[in-house]
Amino acid sequence: MVLKKKVLGILGSTKANSNNERLLKKIGELMQEHIDLTIFDKIAELPHFNPDLDNEEIAPLITDFRNQIAEADGVLICTPEYVFSIPGSLKNALEWTVSTVVFSDKPLGIITASASGEKGHEQLQLILRTLGADFNEETLLLISGIKGKINEQGELTLPETEQKVKRFAEAFIKLLMWRWDS
Repeated sequence: MVLKKKVLGILGSTKANSNNERLLKKIGELMQEHIDLTIFDKIAELPHFNPDLDNEEIAPLITDFRNQIAEADGVLICTPEYVFSIPGSLKNALEWTVSTVVFSDKPLGIITASASGEKGHEQLQLILRTLGADFNEETLLLISGIKGKINEQGELTLPETEQKVKRFAEAFIKLLMWRWDS
């Protein structure tokens, strides 16, 4: 019996039942044989980042967020793009990890699903490269025009999008297994 890897999914959208949430769940289903996915969907509840507060007793939700990343075998981030950037709440969440090493060498998959998404996708890669996360070209997924590519039930509606998502899932599993089994 192969032990499943523990993966944390960080949802960059604060909208209830968003396309990003449906997509993240779909990707988790595709990998369910290999991973146990837990979705952190509370980024809107995190307090505003303040480096002065990072050395004091921080909010329990910050500690929980950091611990979930640290304890995960890998992390998936699925986010929309807002005004050609990543959502402020996701940026805030990532800023709370700057003084830690929770992302250092952590296998990571980055999914940007939005109307366009290109600029946000680039920015998220830069931030996570700075935080020391382990990802590659195959564990990056940009889906422009997501509204027309996933339905309310979380089913991908275009074969080419489904193939891209499957390739991404396979690459993430490969990175995850290589990292933790080598």
